[in-house]
Amino acid sequence: MRNSIKKNYIYNLIYQILVIILPIITTPYISRVLGAENIGIYSYTTSISAYFILFGSLGINLYAQREIAYHQDNKKKNSKTFFEIVILRDITMLISIIIFFIAFGTSGEYGFFYKILIIELIAQCFDISWFFSGLEEFKKTVLRNLVVKCTSVIAIFLLVKTPDDLYIYFLIYVLSAFIGNISLWFYLPKYIIKVKLKEINIVKHLKPTLALFIPEIAIQVYTILDKTMIGAIWEDKSEVGYYQQSERVIKLLLTIITSLGTVLLPRVANCFANNKKQQVFEYIKKSFNYVYFLAFPMIFGIIVVANKFVPMFFGPGYDRVIILMSIISPIILFIGMSNVIGKQYLLPTKRQKQYTISVIIGAIINFAVNSCLIWKYGALGASLGTVIAEFSVTLVQIIFVRKEFNVKEILKLSLNYLISSVVMFIICKLVGFIHVSDLVSIVLQIGIGVIIYIALLLVLKDKFTYNMIKQIKEKIFKI
Repeated sequence: MRNSIKKNYIYNLIYQILVIILPIITTPYISRVLGAENIGIYSYTTSISAYFILFGSLGINLYAQREIAYHQDNKKKNSKTFFEIVILRDITMLISIIIFFIAFGTSGEYGFFYKILIIELIAQCFDISWFFSGLEEFKKTVLRNLVVKCTSVIAIFLLVKTPDDLYIYFLIYVLSAFIGNISLWFYLPKYIIKVKLKEINIVKHLKPTLALFIPEIAIQVYTILDKTMIGAIWEDKSEVGYYQQSERVIKLLLTIITSLGTVLLPRVANCFANNKKQQVFEYIKKSFNYVYFLAFPMIFGIIVVANKFVPMFFGPGYDRVIILMSIISPIILFIGMSNVIGKQYLLPTKRQKQYTISVIIGAIINFAVNSCLIWKYGALGASLGTVIAEFSVTLVQIIFVRKEFNVKEILKLSLNYLISSVVMFIICKLVGFIHVSDLVSIVLQIGIGVIIYIALLLVLKDKFTYNMIKQIKEKIFKI
């Protein structure tokens, strides 16, 4: 019996938030102890290792999750697919590790840190989270991350004490990934059976994984290349640190939205395989409602509280993060929408070509804007490039699906949330002028903002909000 979407969404939401929120718990401490320069070094070097993880993985994770989802109830077929993909991925990762060590681990300014990051690449050889995601068994990945990530947070507070402890911060980062990936293997015996070596055929997976590898490259270009370019162009690595901190907060909020896409990908893939097209469209429409419901208040909320949140959270010397957070915030909406169209619809329905085209266009635009603006404006230029690129991806995907979806109807769904968010923004901005401490002011703005937003949606008779409140009431009365 497959787990329900709601349960899997909650599990995956916890999983995704853990990946980001626990480092954010440590951010106020780390930003003060290590400083913007060291955070910039960390962000720059890990952006380099990310490319080698990308090339070693060959876009296998998305493909593998989809393949497992197609045959959720066929243990023999899934076992064969599992071993084939693991062998293929380990071969490509080994090649990537060797090249990374030769290129960066043997010498250079940050050679010592690159040597530590080799552990991160090795950890990818043992990553089988895609297998459990394909089976819609998200609970196991959640438990894994809960233990490992909490342990890493404790280790950071206990072991990282001065700027000289940057290498310890690196070690905690890579070892948590390694231990976390290894731990999932203990669950495997329940889900797979032995497969004869002669039945293994890794070659058949090369073409489809390469088809997904191209969009993965493009996505990395406009999600990681910005940090690489800032670090390469600007001698002061603090600029990378400012960008990293602003992006981290935005991605925490974004995780809440994109978690639904991870859950729905295997479910939509399974519905598509069983020719349940109407059910697919129902899932997609609900997803758009969900994205709008969260994205608009998040964007306006960030802009309202940024000037007080940044100095309180990151400490002195991070004022530049205020403007960066505000500029980057629209990507919450754009990535949320492209997640629905791209990962929840195009990929599960085997339309990789259109998905690939959209992200390649985004990557080209991102690179072009970054090349023009980073030289002069640094992290500010990269922030603008990210927003423009994400908007481009969303626009191209909308054009691709305009014949299947009523685009006007989809966009019209956002109207209630936009109106409510604008009114919320104005009221919260006025609340910010009350003379209280920054912490109290932020709490007031968020609390009043949530009440105003929900109240306005109820006044506007928003169906999604009514249904959500109804479901919450039913859950409460059942307890």
